[in-house]
Amino acid sequence: MNILLLLVPISLVLLGIALASFVWAVRRGQFDDLDTPAIDILREDPLPAPVRDPASESTEVDQHAD
Repeated sequence: MNILLLLVPISLVLLGIALASFVWAVRRGQFDDLDTPAIDILREDPLPAPVRDPASESTEVDQHAD
């Protein structure tokens, strides 16, 4: 029974931390938009830019210099 004197205050402190964390998250807007993140995964990624070869660019410049 003596353990209850320790566990009850610990559980109340943990409950207070959980409640404070929830209030902080609501005030920061974490729960404002719950639909958009689920839709973002379905969007297409933009096409990557073509990779240019630096060696071919330097030979083109050298040819134009003649």
